[in-house]
Amino acid sequence: MTSRRLTDVMLRLASHLVLIAGACVMVMPFVWMLVTSVRPPHEIFEGSLWPWPNTFYGLGHYKAALQNVPMLTFMVNGVLICCGILTVQVLVAVPAAYALAKLKFFGRDALWLGVLAALSIPIQVTALPLYIGLAFTGALNSYFAIMLPFFLSVFAIFLLRQAFKTFPDDIIHAARLDGMPELEIIWRVVTPSFKSTLAAFAVFSVVAHWNDLYWPMIVISETRLAPPPLGMMFFATAESGSDYGALMAGATLLTMPMVFVFLLARRRFIEGLTMSSK
Repeated sequence: MTSRRLTDVMLRLASHLVLIAGACVMVMPFVWMLVTSVRPPHEIFEGSLWPWPNTFYGLGHYKAALQNVPMLTFMVNGVLICCGILTVQVLVAVPAAYALAKLKFFGRDALWLGVLAALSIPIQVTALPLYIGLAFTGALNSYFAIMLPFFLSVFAIFLLRQAFKTFPDDIIHAARLDGMPELEIIWRVVTPSFKSTLAAFAVFSVVAHWNDLYWPMIVISETRLAPPPLGMMFFATAESGSDYGALMAGATLLTMPMVFVFLLARRRFIEGLTMSSK
């Protein structure tokens, strides 16, 4: 019994060591970014493996990042774009997921297979026809051009459909007997029970579109409309040159909001993923 307990302890210790090593690998680039943002310029390329700077540079790089480019504008653009995309995604995905989970109609299984198939189609496949359509209508260089390809999220439909399948049918039938219309059942009865799933999807959506560079780089050429990643690209090529300390300071400023969003929503994020996997 003692030998078995020792084996269990060793296996648990080994698994924790592997997890800690993986966490260090994932966190190290962010730690290095943060440390570089407070290093003086002459220490950045010294090649020292010591993580903390010999001379603390303070907020010098952060001041340069905020003065050289409209960093706050990039962040405001990111908030507007993420909120706009998330709002339309939820308004579209919730009724679609409810229909696939709880309504019986001809072609429902075929539509569900279409949703599953659409999950495997990357945005690069549809980028060219979308760009041609936006250019033809004169909608390039606008918030709408950035948000349009993401208004319909098949991942949101998939995630919410899996969650809605667990909702008791008896409650829906009772609401129908009370005279509630179907849309009211969706938004007032079913959806409030899955706030954790919506929070989990919101984290996925906000992080993905806050960090998206590919599509904004195609449809946006004006600095005033740039979201955070594209703004950092403009910063790197046009403003800062080889000022990597200021670049790291800017990257830190643009990364912090996503860290806070995840920390605030982490509990509901985990609950939502667990609920959707049942």
